[in-house]
Amino acid sequence: MRAQPSASHFIGGAYFDDNDGPHLESRYPATGEVIAALNGASDATVNAAVAAARTGFKVWSATPAAERGRVLRRAADLLRERNRDLSVLETLDTGKPLQETLVADAASGADCLEYFGGLAATLTSEHIDLGGSFAYTKREPLGVVAAIGAWNYPIQIACWKAAPALACGNAMVFKPSELTPLSALKLAEIFKEAGLPDGVFNVVQGFGETGARLVSHPDVAKVSLTGSVPTGTRVAETAAHTLKHVTLELGGKSPLIIFDDADLENAVSAAINANFYSSGQVCSNGTRVFVQSGLKERFLQRLAERTAKARAGDPLDETVDTGPLVSTGQFDKVMGYLEAGRNEGARLVCGGGRLDVPGLPDGLFVAPTVFADVADHMTIAREEIFGPVMCVLDFDSEEEVIARANATEFGLAAGVFTRDISRAHRVIGALHAGTCWINTYNLTPIEMPFGGYKKSGIGRENGHAAIEHYSQIKSVYVEMGDVESAY
Repeated sequence: MRAQPSASHFIGGAYFDDNDGPHLESRYPATGEVIAALNGASDATVNAAVAAARTGFKVWSATPAAERGRVLRRAADLLRERNRDLSVLETLDTGKPLQETLVADAASGADCLEYFGGLAATLTSEHIDLGGSFAYTKREPLGVVAAIGAWNYPIQIACWKAAPALACGNAMVFKPSELTPLSALKLAEIFKEAGLPDGVFNVVQGFGETGARLVSHPDVAKVSLTGSVPTGTRVAETAAHTLKHVTLELGGKSPLIIFDDADLENAVSAAINANFYSSGQVCSNGTRVFVQSGLKERFLQRLAERTAKARAGDPLDETVDTGPLVSTGQFDKVMGYLEAGRNEGARLVCGGGRLDVPGLPDGLFVAPTVFADVADHMTIAREEIFGPVMCVLDFDSEEEVIARANATEFGLAAGVFTRDISRAHRVIGALHAGTCWINTYNLTPIEMPFGGYKKSGIGRENGHAAIEHYSQIKSVYVEMGDVESAY
C-alpha cells in the first residue's frame, strides 16, 4: 500500500525535493504502515516558495477577476471528477472512513472552489458622490498568503483557504500538517491543470519550524492557520512583529443543549454526529452535551443502543463508519482523557478504551465513548479531547444551562435542540459562539461563515465574510474643482 508523491514540495508549478530538510512519513492509521516518505522544507526551500508566490502574485493579481473565477471553477470540476481517488488518498493519510471522505473532503473543497469562483467577478467597488467631487474604493489583494493546515480535513482546509485567497488575487504558500502531507500536492496539480499560473499555489512540507519560518517571513502579507489554541497563540505573537494580517481557526469545547421537548431520535443523531464523526476529530464538535433532566435517562439509553451499532474496521471498506485516530500521539492523548474521566467520577455509559478490530491489531482505534453525570469542573468537560468521547451533563433550567455553556475559554460552536422556536432563537442569541445550529449539528455549507469567539479564533472561513480577510480596501478621492490653500 503506497501513496508516494512525485516529490515532497510543489513550488513554482513543479515538484521539488529538498535533501537538506528533515525526514517525515505518512502512515496509514489503520495498520501503521508507511505509505509515503517525504522531506520537510529547509530555509532555502521556504524562501524559494515565497519567491515563487511573489512572482505568481504579479501575474495572478493582474488577471481579470472573471478569468480567476473560471480557473477556480475548472479546478472544482477536476476535484469532482477525481473525487474517489482523492478520497482514497485522504483515507490512507488520515484513517477516516472512505464512507466519510467520499462526501466530506474533496467534495467540500470542490464546493468551496466553485462558490468563490462564482464570486470572484462580483467583487466590485463603491462610488461615493461628494457633491461636485467624488471618491471610489478598490478591493485589492494582500499579496502572498501563508496558510497552515490541520490533519483532520487536509484537502478541505486547503481549499477553504485557497479559494477565497485566490478569488481575491492573492498567491499562496500552503503547509499541510506533517501527519497528512499528501492531498495538498494533488490539489496543486489540479490547480496547474485548471490553468492557475505557476507560483500562485505552492506547497511546502514540514514540522512546526517550517510554519514558523513562513509566519515570520518578511514577504508574507497574511497568515491563515487551522490548529490548536497554543499554536494559534504562537502564530499571532510572531505575526505581530511585522503586523501581518492573521486569521485563526482554532479549537473548541462546544455545547450541544437538548431540552426536554426535543425530538429524541434527532437529538441522538446530532449527538452522535457531533462526537463520533471522524472519530471525534472535528474542531466544532459538540462535546459537552447538556440534556435537560426530564429527558436524560431516555436519551442515554437510546444513545447507548445506537452507539452499539457503530461499525469499526478497515476505513477503505465503505460499510465501515468508525475509523482509527490519526496518530499514536493522538491515541495516547485520548486514552489519557478516558482515564481522567473515570478517575474524576464520571459514569461510563459505553466504550471507554481501545477498540480491538479483527485483522488490524496495530490500528489506533478507540471505542465511541459516552460519559454521563459529568460535572463542569472535570477535565473531560473543560479540555478539548479531539477523540470519540462524549460528555453528558444534566441541567434543569434555561438560565442555568446558558451560564454553564458559556463558562469556557472557547467559543467556536453551539447547538440547541427544542421544538420551541422562540426558546431556540433566545438561547442561541445568548450563547457565546461563532457558529451555531438549531435542531441539527455540524453542517457547514460553504455559503455560511465559519469561525469562533474568544480563544476559538479570529476571523471567518467561507461565505462573503471570508473575502474581508483576504483583501484590503483602497479609498481614492477625486477632486473635480480647484484646490484652495491658506497662502
